Amino acid sequence: MLDSRYNHGRYYAPVGTVARTLPGEYRSYYHHGAPYYFSGGVWYAPRGVGFVVVTPPIGLAIAVLPPYYSTVWIGGIPYYYADNVYYTAAPDQSGYVVATPPDDGAQGAPQAPPDGSADPNAQGGSYAQGAPQAPSDLIIYPKQGQSKDQQAADEYECHNWAKGQTGFDPTQPDGGVAPGDADRAYSNYDRAMAACLQGRGYQVN
Repeated sequence: MLDSRYNHGRYYAPVGTVARTLPGEYRSYYHHGAPYYFSGGVWYAPRGVGFVVVTPPIGLAIAVLPPYYSTVWIGGIPYYYADNVYYTAAPDQSGYVVATPPDDGAQGAPQAPPDGSADPNAQGGSYAQGAPQAPSDLIIYPKQGQSKDQQAADEYECHNWAKGQTGFDPTQPDGGVAPGDADRAYSNYDRAMAACLQGRGYQVN
């Protein structure tokens, strides 16, 4: 189904869809002891001998955002939106959490960032499309048999290191740098991410 909210423009499997196996490159998470699996912005939970697409519980903590999302400012707070799920930053948990859907008004229109800036590529300037995070651009292979949970933790720590080295943050519009510098900064960020992950025993292409 097409998720057109905030001009998100991505297709997702609807809630209730049953799959015999999980898609590739999924991440495992747990909330109050219950397992959930995350792939391409879609959440799955075990169901019998297969898995079912679900809405994740509020408060579930994740290491990285979906590969594609829309950054929506509501009440002066940035929310990261994808597939009818809102996420907010949770520095105390080294990542993000599934958030209660905010009240964005009767029209469902997001507010502009509080500093008055807007993404020049956003239609009408009403929202800012988040850049895909580096893990979606890099092909990462755990050469030392690292678990998916360990890989997620390593990717997040390398993201923080690469961000500090380059000043580029892929969770922000234009990476948080001047638009004219975004391509160069993103390239440097990818190189820093690759170097960090290779140092932790991953093959990166």
